[in-house]
Amino acid sequence: MKKIMITLLLLVGMTTIAQRPEGKQGKGQRGAMQDFTPEQIATLHTKKLTLALDLTTAQQSKIKALALENATERKAKMEERKTKREEGDTKKPTSEERFTMQNARLDHKIAQKKKMKNILSEEQYSKWEKMQAHKNHKMRKHRKKNGAKKQAQNQKGK
Repeated sequence: MKKIMITLLLLVGMTTIAQRPEGKQGKGQRGAMQDFTPEQIATLHTKKLTLALDLTTAQQSKIKALALENATERKAKMEERKTKREEGDTKKPTSEERFTMQNARLDHKIAQKKKMKNILSEEQYSKWEKMQAHKNHKMRKHRKKNGAKKQAQNQKGK
């Protein structure tokens, strides 16, 4: 009986150790997208929207061009942040810089919405907006969850 209990305890312990920590389970979708070229990202994005919204070929080509533009811009910004980080620039932006960045981000979102409204039909556009709202809700939830984790880790460190 004692041997069985020890064996069970060891088995449970080993399986627990073998499991990865929750935050370390691979890169996830966004991390995997970093390895792709802007063209590949645009193609995947277009195909996902085609499946979700039943796009025509004309709509697909317009959306692919828009997605390519966005992906190229995003890659450039990522590279810029990466080089700043490597140079040791870890200072936080001032409130004026944060305002300017957020204002530019919102202007970009407004422009994107207008472009999508011109490309999609009314029905497709309303479905696309619902998809965006769902995506934003998931991101907010994810940020809130990760923020709580980071805060707990900071508390442990102190």
